[in-house]
Amino acid sequence: MTRERGPRTGRPGPSRRDRGALLAASLTVVSLTASGCVVVHGEREVIPTSTRGEAARAVEEFTAAYNKADAAYDASLDAAYTAGPLKVIDAARLKAGHVNHPGGNPQHTPLALSDVRYTIPKKAGWPRWFVADARANKGGSARWLMVFQRHDASERWQATYLTLVAPGALPEFAKDGDGWAEAVPADAGGLAAAPGTLSKGYADYLRGGGSSFADGGNTSALRAQRQKNASRPGLATQYVDEPLTDGDYAPVALRTADGGALVFFSSHHFVKQTAAQGASVPAPNANVRALTTGEIKQTLTMEFVANQVAVDPAGAGGRVAVLARVEGLTSAKGE
Repeated sequence: MTRERGPRTGRPGPSRRDRGALLAASLTVVSLTASGCVVVHGEREVIPTSTRGEAARAVEEFTAAYNKADAAYDASLDAAYTAGPLKVIDAARLKAGHVNHPGGNPQHTPLALSDVRYTIPKKAGWPRWFVADARANKGGSARWLMVFQRHDASERWQATYLTLVAPGALPEFAKDGDGWAEAVPADAGGLAAAPGTLSKGYADYLRGGGSSFADGGNTSALRAQRQKNASRPGLATQYVDEPLTDGDYAPVALRTADGGALVFFSSHHFVKQTAAQGASVPAPNANVRALTTGEIKQTLTMEFVANQVAVDPAGAGGRVAVLARVEGLTSAKGE
């Protein structure tokens, strides 16, 4: 969630003596304590976004809340621990589950994470974020790759991105002598594409193709599947793709050891199925029906949110490789 704080007005300013005291306080340097905490002006100082212990606690708290929500099919139980694309995808999944199983999830198995690896960048300002990469008891052999974020020190860490990646698929990250990673700004140059442009670039690619993205299951194969589905006897399928970049949907990126970047970004998609006269839209499954408003007569329009993780190579002319993608249905409308 975006935090905007405007200037305060209508209050008397500090006295000259008070101003002097404030200036003296602002020049005081508070050193690193034994607990690993440091008090600095986070808006200007380049510091680690989290301690390793704090990151571990954030993952533990998220996992506990996720398990409670999944067991009860109740989105309110983990709403405070998620944000951005993961929040809307997870909330819709839980809503559909509750409609179909009001008494809770009959297939619930608690999520267990192990071998958790933390990549914590140094950066100035807010939001602060870090990446956790873990082995899980769900998703087969794939590792859970998650981004945790918060907008000020008083907030709880929230998971914003979640993708599943094959073991060994992640590139090596650039790290300093203390093991801290490097955050890459959204407008960074020297890459195949600035991280902040990937959401729009991906939406454009899905609509019209091109050479900006490397071939793969989340790019060329996805376009081929769409083209195959676009026109079938008695049914037409249309696709609309939009960038999603505001607030907690903003991309985040880590510098890789070869000078490139690993980028997490979001996107927004619509799929409209229209049946020909005398034909009908294929019956959707129970989870789609649970999220559908209106009566499905001739059309069904489905809305999706997706989050992707991609390798953005160094240098102009390279092709961005989308390593993993998680897409979730968030709503549907029948007409």
